[in-house]
Amino acid sequence: MTEKFEGNDPEDMDEMSFEELFNSYDAKIGQELKQGDMVEGKIISIGKSSVYIDTGTKSDGVVDKIELLDENGELPFQANDILKLYVVSLSESEVILSKAISGAGKVTMLEDAARNQTPVEGKVTGVIKGGFDVDILGKRAFCPVSQMDVRYVENPEDYVGQTHHFLISRFEEKGRNIVVSRRDLLNEQIKEEQKLFLAKVSEGDIVQGCVTKLMPFGAFIEVAPGVEGMAHISELSWSRVEKADEIVQAGDMVTVKLLKIETREGDTPKISLSIKQVDANPWDNMGSAFKPGDQVMGKVVRLAAFGAFVELAPGVDGLVHISEMSHTKRVLRPEDVVQQGEQVQVVIKAIDQDSKRISLSIKDGLGDPWTGITTKYIPGAVVDVTLEKKETFGFFMNLEPGITGLMPISNIRNAASSSDYERLKPGDSIPVLVQAVDEDNRRITLGSPEQKESDDWKSFAPDPKKETMGTMESLFREAMNKKK
Repeated sequence: MTEKFEGNDPEDMDEMSFEELFNSYDAKIGQELKQGDMVEGKIISIGKSSVYIDTGTKSDGVVDKIELLDENGELPFQANDILKLYVVSLSESEVILSKAISGAGKVTMLEDAARNQTPVEGKVTGVIKGGFDVDILGKRAFCPVSQMDVRYVENPEDYVGQTHHFLISRFEEKGRNIVVSRRDLLNEQIKEEQKLFLAKVSEGDIVQGCVTKLMPFGAFIEVAPGVEGMAHISELSWSRVEKADEIVQAGDMVTVKLLKIETREGDTPKISLSIKQVDANPWDNMGSAFKPGDQVMGKVVRLAAFGAFVELAPGVDGLVHISEMSHTKRVLRPEDVVQQGEQVQVVIKAIDQDSKRISLSIKDGLGDPWTGITTKYIPGAVVDVTLEKKETFGFFMNLEPGITGLMPISNIRNAASSSDYERLKPGDSIPVLVQAVDEDNRRITLGSPEQKESDDWKSFAPDPKKETMGTMESLFREAMNKKK
């Protein structure tokens, strides 16, 4: 046949002598191919349905174009690209090539394929104990379940009916005992994919990936065929995450940032990923989103012995200290006031942008019950109270939620009905006299009601006349001093 030179540069041909061309052609005549041989050749030309390859012999190779298409149905190659293919059949005019030995070959090729580690095409026909039945050129072969895939095979039935390329690891008894492996072939492909991927990306790049597996510490994500990275649970979201499945599920397509790529010779590269860092840190916009004094709704995301953490926005938590939970009672445990997952209204007390800390208050959002207390409880008034606690120096009495007064021990002993007070138990009610109210220091002094009848309570109450006279005297003295 006539030698084709479509893949050569015309200018180079002009510089070549006829003798050089003849010697080149003559050298190819001396090269022989046989079925099952692997050929590494250059693409000469691309036709509508076939791709022509320079086999290094006098006969050009032909491979069906459809065999070379990628997953998108596109041909990722062009003229002069180098391909590795296998000889399926030969004639004087052409060499039929394929990516693997397939049905186009002969059964006698299987022994050579086993010896030369040439990939063969097989169809999975059934699931048996320990592996799969595989049909290869009409011969029954066995593929162990561990050799079907690089990942753990959870559902073997999913592979039945699929056609794959295999390597023959055992060929005995003239083909009556054939064992094949797909795993080794996939590992080789994965290494090539890894090289291509790592050559075109660098740390900080944003790429697409598919979640393959969830673990307590994070999620494994495939960012290229056979190339997996791990996003730690702390890198799944700016919000606090307890379990990975709160954010992603196996099979989800996600956008990730390549945080770190550690390549080790002869080993799989270790890749650290982040989902949350694809978006901006929410703390960067804190200054415009919140300010001290704002009243906002938030979600209780975590309880601690000293308070509750409340999420104001995804990734932005603040702390309600236990002392900021209630005006009306002394809180010993945060769970006595709030529960995890509950929506609460809080007031922002302070924001520390540098330390990324926010101080919150629940009680400030409810209002201070001591505000205006002097107009509500006037000295001399008799009110019903409930005993909260007994101390050696007096009894604490609750007037209303958040308002507690003290009845000094001296008032209890001087009361005509002192025995009634001594018999009281926490939660019991009894009438008392309001003797004095100090709103600024949050103090109310209580006495027994009979003190009102003897006007003793007046000694505890401020005298409006004395206050007025005192004010007039001070003004008069000030005026006299100015005249001097």
